[in-house]
This record gives sequence, structure tokens and C-alpha cells, in this order.
Amino acid sequence: MKRRNVLYGLSALGAAAAFPALTLAQPTPEDLLAPGALAEKSFGPEDAPVTVIEYASLTCGHCRNFHLNVWPAFKEKYVDTGKVRFIMREFPFDPRSSAGFMLARCAGDDKWYATIDLLYRTQDNWARSSDGSGSLKAVMGMTGMDEAAFEACLRNEELQQQVQAVFEAGREFGVDSTPTFFVNGEMYKGVLSIDRFSEIVDPLIAASGQ
Repeated sequence: MKRRNVLYGLSALGAAAAFPALTLAQPTPEDLLAPGALAEKSFGPEDAPVTVIEYASLTCGHCRNFHLNVWPAFKEKYVDTGKVRFIMREFPFDPRSSAGFMLARCAGDDKWYATIDLLYRTQDNWARSSDGSGSLKAVMGMTGMDEAAFEACLRNEELQQQVQAVFEAGREFGVDSTPTFFVNGEMYKGVLSIDRFSEIVDPLIAASGQ
């Protein structure tokens, strides 16, 4: 992704896509948890017996499905009870998704999650609009972000490069579609139901003695 594509590429319609993953060995949990270009956005205790990492794109309908229909129950059952640490990472497929992730970071730590939630809930309004910039600007106005802050954020080349670096690291780990989850280092692709997550997570929790 070249510089300035985020601000000047917002006319391109966002769409879920798949990129060829790099052919590398299965990453270890230590590889996956090594510090990246951006501070982690995580939920749950760092010493939880299970760590789930999600790579997502804000223009991906399947990611929205997970966020709206699975994540609330998963959070209540596993994260809020201290059994799982859940990490959300950026894997933008297009300039609109990159812009959304950048704007969420620019909104500040106290508004980051609310902004991600809003962008998923309004995905049809901005991700597939003929006026990507105007539509995204209108959505961000709901968070209190004005036009000057909006444009300054999307011109932040350092932040754009950091989001891109998280994307590239994901590719090196074998991510080529969204959502992709790593559960204690094991990769799972696509939306997982709460029942499927339970099949994966419960034995790991039991093995930890919790």
C-alpha cells in the first residue's frame, strides 16, 4: 500500500477479499505475541490461560457478523470471567478499512472501541458508499471528530505505515482472509460460532486448571 492511498483512495469501494499468504512456518505463540508496530488493543487479563488474536478488516461483512453476533456472547462467557485474553488487530483489505482503523486510533484510547463498534454498525453507510470520504467523515462526526481532525488523521503517514506493518505481520503469520483467529497459536479462519469457540477454548481452559 503506497503512501497517501488512504486519503486519496477513499473513492474505491471497500470489499472483502483474500490476499495470497506468505509461505512460512506456523508461527509460535511467542512470535504472535511479540511487540508489533502498534500498541495492542486487548480485552481480558494478560495472564489468562487462553489468548485469542483476531485479524479483521472493517469493510469485511464476515468480521461485522462476528463483532455483532458472536463477540458479545464470547466476551461475556470468556473475557469478562478472566479465562481469555482477546486481542484485536488490523488487517485492512482496502483504503477504506485502513482509514477506519486509523481514525479509530486517532479517536483516542477512550473512544477506540466505541469507534470500531460504530464503524461495524454503520458499515453499509460508508464501506460501500459512492462517496467514501464524505460518508466516513459523517460517521466519524458522530464521535465528535471534526473535519480538520479527520483529514489530519488520514494524512498521518506514520500511522498509516504502522497499520500497514500490522497487516504485513499478519500476512507473514499466514493470514490471507478475514476474520482469522489464532487461539493459543492455532489458526482458525472464518466466523466461528460461540459453540465452535467453546469446543476449542474449553479444553484449553480445563488443561490450565481453571
